[in-house]
Amino acid sequence: MAKAAGVSLATVDRVLNGRPGVRAETVEAVNAAIRRIGYERNISAANLARGRRYRLEFMLPSSGDQFLDTLVDRIEETRVAFAGEHTEVRHRRVLGNDPHQIAALLSGIGPQDADGIAIMAPETPQVRDATMRLIERGVKVVQFVSGQPGARRLDFVGVDNNAAGATAGRLMGKFCAHRPGRILVIADTMNARDNLERRQGFDAVLTRDYPGLQALPSLETHGDPGRTDRIVRAFFSNYSDIVGVYVLSSETRIALQAIDRAGHLAGRQAIAHERTSFNEQMLRAGTLDAIIAQNPGHLVRSAIRVLRSRCDGREPLASQEEIRIEILIRENLGHATG
Repeated sequence: MAKAAGVSLATVDRVLNGRPGVRAETVEAVNAAIRRIGYERNISAANLARGRRYRLEFMLPSSGDQFLDTLVDRIEETRVAFAGEHTEVRHRRVLGNDPHQIAALLSGIGPQDADGIAIMAPETPQVRDATMRLIERGVKVVQFVSGQPGARRLDFVGVDNNAAGATAGRLMGKFCAHRPGRILVIADTMNARDNLERRQGFDAVLTRDYPGLQALPSLETHGDPGRTDRIVRAFFSNYSDIVGVYVLSSETRIALQAIDRAGHLAGRQAIAHERTSFNEQMLRAGTLDAIIAQNPGHLVRSAIRVLRSRCDGREPLASQEEIRIEILIRENLGHATG
């Protein structure tokens, strides 16, 4: 390449590694030679030569149940697995429900703290603005599990939640095809974009293709067992024709336990999201009919790969990072999760 660009090897090294002291026309000559001969840089070798390490962090909600615990387990697995690839992976469970608190935490992070951050937080104007400022300070960011796919300047790692909700709608419609009635829809909060998009996808399919089924307004539990028990009883008292239950949040245990305790799951179709030990137990028992899932290990590994690609100035491999929607029923559940 040095010969093709008409410069020394030392000059090529300075250009490739972004070091100062090279004239603009020389930089352009080297880049032109790169394009002309189709040179592809060995990022791993370059990082090894420079002693480069990636410092990546997952910022997670402070409160959560089994799905969040599973994500933490997978992060710990990758922390060990990626240590040999000059990648330091850590996590913090510090994000509350207050968008101002999340924004304040993000404002305290800079390139001296981390090279890349995966953020699992509801999308609000405050969080979005704080995230953009974080990127402007030189920290790479991915929205993790909860976020907006295709958002300008932001990477998203997770399933297409609108499609996940539509999948649940299709299954519910098929399960209840000959039983017109109402569908109880439960979420921990509708302030989270993933929950909102799942609800939109679910409603679109149900309204268009199954006119005999009517989805009730979303019941929000806010992760409170007592509140959940009260509102579940109220809904079933007010609506005697509920034929199905859809729990669209990633954390399902509190909602499903409340309905099961009240004896309202028997004889009704039930669909939930994410593969957790509780959901597996319900599915094996026949109390839950289907789980719409995404692979937690793939989520974590994908976030790490995307962040490393951004740190290297490369485009992530889109086909590798696509998170697939999985449909689990009792017959294909396989072994229990650990």
